[in-house]
Amino acid sequence: MRLEEEFSHCDEEEQPEMMSQCSIGALQQLQQKVVVVGYALTSKKIKSFLQPTFEGLARNKGILFVAIDQNKPLSDQGPFDIVLHKLTGKEWRQILEDYRQTHPEVTVLDPPDAIQHLHNRQSMLQCVSDMNLSNSYGKVAFYRAIEVIHILLYCRLCIRLSNLLCCLFNAPEISQRDALPRSCSQSLAKPLVADGSAKSHELSLAYDQYSLQKLEPPLVLQEFVNHGGVLFKVYIVGEAIKVVRRFSLPDVTKRELSKIKGVFRFPRVSCAAASADDADLDPSVAELPPRPLLERLAKELRRRLGLRLFNLDIIREHGTRDHFYVIDINYFPGYGKMPGYEHIFTDFFLSLVQSRSRNDRARNLLKA
Repeated sequence: MRLEEEFSHCDEEEQPEMMSQCSIGALQQLQQKVVVVGYALTSKKIKSFLQPTFEGLARNKGILFVAIDQNKPLSDQGPFDIVLHKLTGKEWRQILEDYRQTHPEVTVLDPPDAIQHLHNRQSMLQCVSDMNLSNSYGKVAFYRAIEVIHILLYCRLCIRLSNLLCCLFNAPEISQRDALPRSCSQSLAKPLVADGSAKSHELSLAYDQYSLQKLEPPLVLQEFVNHGGVLFKVYIVGEAIKVVRRFSLPDVTKRELSKIKGVFRFPRVSCAAASADDADLDPSVAELPPRPLLERLAKELRRRLGLRLFNLDIIREHGTRDHFYVIDINYFPGYGKMPGYEHIFTDFFLSLVQSRSRNDRARNLLKA
């Protein structure tokens, strides 16, 4: 194995009677079980995630990354301790499901069916729509999303029925603008599909009811809430939690809302380049969500979603200290932008293998 080769290149002629520090270290590494992580990632994800510093740290801790060949049967490759993936497609999902059934000893991060829920922003929030956490540290709610295509169809039906009645009673016809629900004004529109592509990150802010007609479905709508122009990205890796600040959409005053019309499009919000961690912010805006609240939230989401690698976009309602909203959930986000991700992931991989070993020993004792 490549790892063994790397641990066995000490020059024998240079070794004294007592083992050199190099050979002792090599033996210690070889005595430990090498953790093999098979990965199936896009080229973009490989570049951002498997950075040289990460691979080097992982190798020093006995973790070896091996690329999965998609042109060969997955069961013929390995053996793997962990399979790490972020590929899409029905065929790939079926391959992984079959592999999980035939290789229960391998940890697959994460189950493909669980990931699929997050690829649709409507189903993403449906499974947690009734989850409203509150304790002495604050309150977290989930923003519900409405599919735009349903709203438009409903409005068109209302218009046809209304205009039919207008014809019968010789009254003026109503416009689509008048038929649109007023609760949809100042709405944040997002693509329905959340597959990690550039298009899935595009946002549109519709300032009035008429603007909804300019949006291209399939989309979901969420009511826009002022949040001080800052959102919190909460990265979750197993039980580890890391929070960073990102600049977001600016607040809109009532005066501005009365004057602004139309749709404003934003290619991407809250990317790494928009970091607000070092910005001079109002303390009431910059203050991170309380740790105990995030820990409870992460634990409940891991249970409900069946995932261990995801992040949350959270906003604090402007003018409050402890009212938070989860506006988005992403599977296997850009962890390469997360400070200290190398150490967090190496510890996570090792803990997965250790936990599985303990469970296997417990099962063997019960069988004995």
